[in-house]
Amino acid sequence: MMSDTPTTSSTGTDLAVAVSPADHAIGLETAPITLVEYGDYECPDCLNAQPIVADLRRRLGDRLRVVFRHYPLSSIHPRASAAAVAAEAAAAQQRFWDMHDALFRHQRELAEIDLTHLALRIGLELYRFQRDVDSAASAKRIRDDFDGGARSGVRGTPTFFINAHRYRGAIDADAMMTAMATAAASRS
Repeated sequence: MMSDTPTTSSTGTDLAVAVSPADHAIGLETAPITLVEYGDYECPDCLNAQPIVADLRRRLGDRLRVVFRHYPLSSIHPRASAAAVAAEAAAAQQRFWDMHDALFRHQRELAEIDLTHLALRIGLELYRFQRDVDSAASAKRIRDDFDGGARSGVRGTPTFFINAHRYRGAIDADAMMTAMATAAASRS
């Protein structure tokens, strides 16, 4: 019988690649809860999840660290890979989260928008941004995130992991808070 209680799974769907300092993370490394999102900048469900993640960050403060990993579903979202590359190029200038937020804010215009305009809007040095967009390092990072997601059982976006265990509940702040409380308690 299936439970209505949100859960995390510890069998077969654990995070295959541990969170490391190389990840795009916001929050304290020592936070008792780490939420990893595998996302796609062109995915409408990922856009809908952004205010939920922001709400969780507000509620939990220093008790939550959020990690974003790229999982562009290019076969159905043709601009997702280019957007992920733009985020990586921004990361080279320590502005990943600024670009991350800008990409989601402008998700509906990704097909028309010039990503260099977004880079300018968030204050990036344009020549460096363009160089980093074309770099093998950006492409490798996205490929590594995607491969790690695939090894972790990610099939769609957004997919969340709480303290390295797959979250299988509703993408809803209250349900996720319940799962996070359980995960934090099990760490104690």
